[in-house]
Amino acid sequence: MKKIIFVLGAIALALSGSHAQEGLQINTAESSLKWMGEYTFYFGGHEGFIGLKEGELIMTNGEITGGHFVIDMNSISNTDITIEDAKKSLVDHLKSKDFFNVKEYPESRLVITGISYSDKTHAEIEAVLTIKNISKSIRFRAEMDPDKKEINTKFKIDRNDWGVNFNYMLKDEAISDAIGFHINLIFQ
Repeated sequence: MKKIIFVLGAIALALSGSHAQEGLQINTAESSLKWMGEYTFYFGGHEGFIGLKEGELIMTNGEITGGHFVIDMNSISNTDITIEDAKKSLVDHLKSKDFFNVKEYPESRLVITGISYSDKTHAEIEAVLTIKNISKSIRFRAEMDPDKKEINTKFKIDRNDWGVNFNYMLKDEAISDAIGFHINLIFQ
């Protein structure tokens, strides 16, 4: 009987060691999520930042294997307009029902569901992005620097897939369906 318990204990110990997981908290003050929106028929657009409320990366045997992030949609800002009234007008419009409706949907989420590494510092990430309670799968490439505890990525989404459907009726004011994101995550 003692041999069976010893063998079962050894197997459990071996299995738990082979899948050691560790949660790494995101430094929300040092990390950044930049957004970029462009006009459809001429050069130009707007950009700014959205704050991360919280986030965690999951490490398994020394590699990032998952994670989740909560995005504070009320923190959306603009960085390219210098006239304060115009800047406030754009940010208020982005927060309105025309775009992100932050009163009803104050948070968005990104959950990493899979990672395929091409080498130690480059990977393709599969994730589920939730905006306005609409969840869609996305894929993007990321660059990781384990020594700096940093991940960088850039990707675009079609805003219509998440119910962000506003557009001007004038062709010269038409907004591209693509929203670009540049994310820099610093983890602890």
